[in-house]
Amino acid sequence: MADTHVRRRAALRSRLRERSLDALLVVDQRNVRYLTGFTGSNAALLVHAHDEPGDEARTVFCTDGRYLTQSAQQVPDLERLIDRPCPPALVVRAAAGTAYRRTGYESHRVTVEELDTLTGVASGVELVRAPGLVEELRMVKDDTEIEALRMACAAADRALADLIEHGGLSAGRTEREVARDLENRMLDHGAAGPSFETIVAAGANSAVPHHRPTGAVLHAGDLVKLDFGALVDGYHSDMTRTFVLGKPADWQREIYDLVATAQAAGRAALVVDADVRGVDAAARDVVERAGWGEEFLHGLGHGVGLEIHEAPALAKTGEGRLSAGMAVTVEPGVYLSGRGGVRIEDTLVVRDGDPELLTLTTKQLVVV
Repeated sequence: MADTHVRRRAALRSRLRERSLDALLVVDQRNVRYLTGFTGSNAALLVHAHDEPGDEARTVFCTDGRYLTQSAQQVPDLERLIDRPCPPALVVRAAAGTAYRRTGYESHRVTVEELDTLTGVASGVELVRAPGLVEELRMVKDDTEIEALRMACAAADRALADLIEHGGLSAGRTEREVARDLENRMLDHGAAGPSFETIVAAGANSAVPHHRPTGAVLHAGDLVKLDFGALVDGYHSDMTRTFVLGKPADWQREIYDLVATAQAAGRAALVVDADVRGVDAAARDVVERAGWGEEFLHGLGHGVGLEIHEAPALAKTGEGRLSAGMAVTVEPGVYLSGRGGVRIEDTLVVRDGDPELLTLTTKQLVVV
């Protein structure tokens, strides 16, 4: 993994030089982890633009005394500064030298008050807004990241199969009971935790895209929507499947088949260099032609990785084009208020050929 982090820092340095920056102050904990491998809760990183792999003498990692031993193990290849708070400590370090005159900072992660503090200690250092530079790198996953995503998706797949096999999705249980059961089974299958609060939405609640589980009881005839994911090595999986408890009504089968068709169209549109708005349109057009366009209430999907929602956004308002190695979700839905809704979601990796499907649970309508 050490070589992986060295390569990532080298790629970031190239971007810094393109922007005529001498350094970047990285304060987002996920970005610090991406660049160093550090998994603690408090750290910052000062990356110098003109260091070289094997000679990163001007790049400094900072954490506090709680992580003295852990940081020595996880970040052995960089100078470590033990201080708190870390961002101003690193800016003080930059101000003491002559090699950090134009230092970028993650302006999308720094509050106004924090910027005031940084400015107050930045004597001789010009602090330059530099939002999203690491996140741009994170959009394209390397082999290590994709393997972690595979493992996270596999844990979620196995947990869902286990839940159904043991009768965990059945009439008489509450949404909360099913959610807790599913999350515990993900832990049993290797997850460090859930990717996010598991959504279990039964009956009319399934028409609420981000319904939070309640004490509502599952009944025969309900659509039951499960939106969940597993966390493995810091990486998140994301999957939605919708089930029917008992024989489906005609309207339930109709909207399920429609969403399945739209989802297949969205997956097929995941090709290298595709405009993200065009990918959204490929699925949305299917729903709109069927007359249910107003019931498709959200974007088609999003990037996934160290965060459950990352760039790129597959949406009408999205920007950019797909590249090989991007990990994204495809999750169209149709939501009929007061009746029920269907969402089908997969996590996939964009490839030069067909996309790689990571969530392998069947998308056929399953009657429980």
